[in-house]
Amino acid sequence: MSDGNNSRFEQETKAYPVVIYMKGSPDFPMCGFSKGAVDALAAVKAPIAYVNVLQDQEAWEGIKVFSGWPTIPQIFIGGKFVGGCDIVRELGESGELEKLVGEAVAAQPVGAAESK
Repeated sequence: MSDGNNSRFEQETKAYPVVIYMKGSPDFPMCGFSKGAVDALAAVKAPIAYVNVLQDQEAWEGIKVFSGWPTIPQIFIGGKFVGGCDIVRELGESGELEKLVGEAVAAQPVGAAESK
């Protein structure tokens, strides 16, 4: 992967409190795992920015290299890779997801970014 791609993902994952690389969009997920991740995030009222990897081949391949995680969806909270659907669901069930999202939202500079 080129340094340009690395820079792209570094910027995208830090520009918003919560970023999900997924198949489809939060309003229209195109796979069950993407839907499950969005549902877990929505349950804690996370502001979700997203990248639809079905429409962005560079993101589809590049985010896997960037994170070291082989599957989609991939969720980043506060600029840090958290995991995929199962991990986010587990964090939601334990109450940890709400805490992580709250901390990421509080740390975001006011007016720094709007959700995609």
